[in-house]
Amino acid sequence: MNTATASSEIRPFRVEVAQTDVDDLLARLARTPLPQAAPVDDWESGTPNSYLRDAVSRWRDGFDWRAAEARMNEHPQFTTEIDGQTIHFVHVRSPHEGATPLLLAHTYPGSFVDYLDMIGPLVDPVAHGGRAEDAFDVVIPDAPGFGFSQPVTEAGWTTARVAAAYDTLMRRLGYDSYGIHGSDNGAMVARELGLQNPEGFLGLHVLQLFSFPSGDPAEFEKLEPQDYAGLEHMQWFQSVGGYNTMNASRPQTIAAGLSDSPVGLLAYSELFNSFGNGTSLVPLDAILTEVSVAWFANASAGMSRAYRENVLAEAEPQVSDARTGVAVFADDFQTIRVFAERDNANIVHWSRFEKGGHFAALEVPAVLAGDIRAFFASA
Repeated sequence: MNTATASSEIRPFRVEVAQTDVDDLLARLARTPLPQAAPVDDWESGTPNSYLRDAVSRWRDGFDWRAAEARMNEHPQFTTEIDGQTIHFVHVRSPHEGATPLLLAHTYPGSFVDYLDMIGPLVDPVAHGGRAEDAFDVVIPDAPGFGFSQPVTEAGWTTARVAAAYDTLMRRLGYDSYGIHGSDNGAMVARELGLQNPEGFLGLHVLQLFSFPSGDPAEFEKLEPQDYAGLEHMQWFQSVGGYNTMNASRPQTIAAGLSDSPVGLLAYSELFNSFGNGTSLVPLDAILTEVSVAWFANASAGMSRAYRENVLAEAEPQVSDARTGVAVFADDFQTIRVFAERDNANIVHWSRFEKGGHFAALEVPAVLAGDIRAFFASA
């Protein structure tokens, strides 16, 4: 086979974890001791024993991995090689003619699992009370280092490189025009794709634009009362974001523990509980599905290393001119519009929602799907 043909081949994929691996997980869960509890067993100093005890009990005795696996395999999955890296992705075409191609970029510590609840409403809005003209063809990749896009073959997979790989993926699937939605790591990839602004790019819809105060006093004169609450949230987030520092500086060190202990991996995935403060609406079984995927794929090293790659890149700040939409959820990072518009010159859509958080795709998928439809319908 021609090398170029082999490297661009799209191969069918199914999630099929060996029973020996499932049995090993259950055995580890059964014999893992919890740490000594904090004096106050709440989220203030990290993942509390009370949460871990209940979650591990469910993971061991009530969570059905095979049912979760079957749910993933309801959707067509594939792998392909891009820039030397195997990329795993879901690709679901709409039954409606003229559907808009849409790439969904996942969070940290998430995976393609983030968007399973949104595939139906986006692909077939008519079946969910919507209009055929709002339909999407959906592509959901696992970023290099995450999920089943393993193993990472070389260094240098920054968000900019991931964005370029996603553009290649969409072209390979036959799309000459498309948009992207993302949260967290996915929001950063989406913005990078906006900076690259490939031909036919329809814009980015994100849950966060990570713009911070520049130090210019004039910026603060434009702030509204709700923006000051957003500043307080930023400060709080920085105070509890120790995983940022660890991932960006010693990813292999932390990965040694996370690859050996499923309970450690669950605890380190505390972001699923809204940055560790316990306000999350993400169902426990959805969290266990996400963590199980990371465990079975042995993804912890690649997931952590993604932070370090961006630190090493030291990219210069750039202003994005891409068409941009933002959805701000109540229990998420609060994007402040004054700062966001400084760094993003073409914000044309801005929504606020009083229910939901960082993982809105897992918490309020119908609400998020509606906002994505509204943004791209106005293109």
